[in-house]
Amino acid sequence: MRKGFITGPVLGALWLIVMATTVAVAMSFATGAAFRPQLLLCLLWGAVAGLIYVRFAPRHALARLTISGVMALAMASPVGPVVTGEGVSSSAVLVAMIALGGGMHLAMAAILQDTPFGTLTRHEYEAAVIRFLTGFGYIFFTAIVLIPFYVMVMTSLKSQQALLQNPLDFSVEISKGAELFRSYVELFRDFNFGTYLWTSFYVSVLTVAITLAFSVPGAYAVARFRFKGQKAFSRSILLIYMVPMIVLALPIYIAFSMTGLRNSILGIVMIYPVTTIPVALYMLQGYFRGLPTEVEEAGLMDGLSRLAVIWKITLPLSLPALASVSLYVFMIAWNEFLLAFMLLDDPSKFTLTRGVAMLNSSEIPRQHLMAGAVIATVPIMVLFLGLERFMTKGLTAGSVKG
Repeated sequence: MRKGFITGPVLGALWLIVMATTVAVAMSFATGAAFRPQLLLCLLWGAVAGLIYVRFAPRHALARLTISGVMALAMASPVGPVVTGEGVSSSAVLVAMIALGGGMHLAMAAILQDTPFGTLTRHEYEAAVIRFLTGFGYIFFTAIVLIPFYVMVMTSLKSQQALLQNPLDFSVEISKGAELFRSYVELFRDFNFGTYLWTSFYVSVLTVAITLAFSVPGAYAVARFRFKGQKAFSRSILLIYMVPMIVLALPIYIAFSMTGLRNSILGIVMIYPVTTIPVALYMLQGYFRGLPTEVEEAGLMDGLSRLAVIWKITLPLSLPALASVSLYVFMIAWNEFLLAFMLLDDPSKFTLTRGVAMLNSSEIPRQHLMAGAVIATVPIMVLFLGLERFMTKGLTAGSVKG
């Protein structure tokens, strides 16, 4: 297969299947109309596009645009790679044509760049295959994440009547304006979601504070001091994660019921750090080991106590790691469901995940459940995207000593 006139058509055919499926799914979700890929025709038209590119595109830039034209014509023909159902508007078909043609043009330029028509070297062949697999991976895993989120958001914006008429129609009427957000307004007005948000927020913040208060000195001691059982303790920190939480659920429930901590925010704040301190210890000890000991020794020689060295030298140098650990712990506490579901019965004390679970009832419209899921997802998603660079820096900074 190390021939450009074979590799190009094969990769083009396979990629058009990916593109046609992507366009069909996206247009079906966006318009509520029927778009369906035709696999055999995708193979045919994709092979034509791949052959055109490896034969002409490397030498003639105009030939690259031919691929877009071929795809557009194919889409408009009765034997195109994507077929539409009855009642599909011409504007939707036009958008699909542009998406398919432009997508194939850009993809062929990326996948088959520097791919000659004749014999390929091993490097050229492997590079083309890797670029194809990379593009496929991006689209596939992005779709796995975005499609459920899109369905969740679009369902939350629909009315009960629209859901009953066509549950699989995930398009929305923008002309309705503020009426689209009626489910969200009702959640805050009738279901006390403002309180759930506040409860989850301060429980997560307290969990972060307690976790850092215990994990920072613990991780520093393991990384800097020498004591009996140090290596065994260091290696066994994450053993708690080998025990599924569901196994501990009944003992925790019994113990909290006997001590009066069940159905209380105090009990939740006490048990959440138990699940987060081990991973925080593990992450921080690796970072502390990567910090140069000479800086701390210089502080000790200048008369600082060990605690002062930790406070004035070690912690400022560890801010990236502390930020990443804090974000990770906050996400765990915010998204925790099992313990909240098991220990909280009073609606006035529900966390956000417990409140969303309450909406999973036949008496509550489905759009309210989806709206609750959006409210629970969006804040932590925005927080993660905003602070992701700190998390990445903190996770990698302790991997190299220096």
